[in-house]
Amino acid sequence: MKRRSILVIIAIVILLIITGCSYDKKEEKADSLKFKEEYESINGDIIEGTDYKVRTLNIPEDNPIVYAEANDIISMMDNNETFVVYFGFNSCPWCRSVLPVLLDVAKDLNLKKIYYVDVKDIRDRLDVDEDGNIITVKEGSEGYIGLLARLDDVLEDYTLEIDGKEIETEEKRIYAPNVVSIVNGKAKELETGISDELDDPFMELTDKIKKETYNKFKCSIKCVLENKNSCSSKHAC
Repeated sequence: MKRRSILVIIAIVILLIITGCSYDKKEEKADSLKFKEEYESINGDIIEGTDYKVRTLNIPEDNPIVYAEANDIISMMDNNETFVVYFGFNSCPWCRSVLPVLLDVAKDLNLKKIYYVDVKDIRDRLDVDEDGNIITVKEGSEGYIGLLARLDDVLEDYTLEIDGKEIETEEKRIYAPNVVSIVNGKAKELETGISDELDDPFMELTDKIKKETYNKFKCSIKCVLENKNSCSSKHAC
């Protein structure tokens, strides 16, 4: 009787493990399809107030995207995890210019997961009032503020452009796209993937531009895959 009870317990544990693994795979698959639909749903749309069309993307169904919230990334960093996170949003023209190459690099390097945080509505927004003072027009979410603190070493400064002049705000900002390599909970590398020759997010993407974007992302992602504490030797990539 005792042996039978033990066997039943073992069977239940195995079933829970199998069910859990199956659930995780379904969740990842759902995220991949959700991401594909989200980004492809606006293909060819006219951007409001312009004559520009949204760049058409064809996202593979087996992409490695996993949706995450700002607080998820904070928790993973606090747990000293190593991973890649992409900050962006589907209507961002710069994001759409580099995203297909990012996914190509992930596939070629066998990167299983890229966490995705949509930053469009969680960031703060600053402006300058009539007296030249910097004011907060929109508060950032609590999670976003937490990310700024943890990613401070790799983030760019938040600058405002007023009448053709750049004004420093003494704050950092998560721009889009920002692809960050996290190694053992520390932000080691930020890469936009934007080629030096890409001065307009709506321009044709030449082979040269794509190659430069590829190499930029390749170096950044290898930093994570090889679990490097330093990602500074880009010339070796």
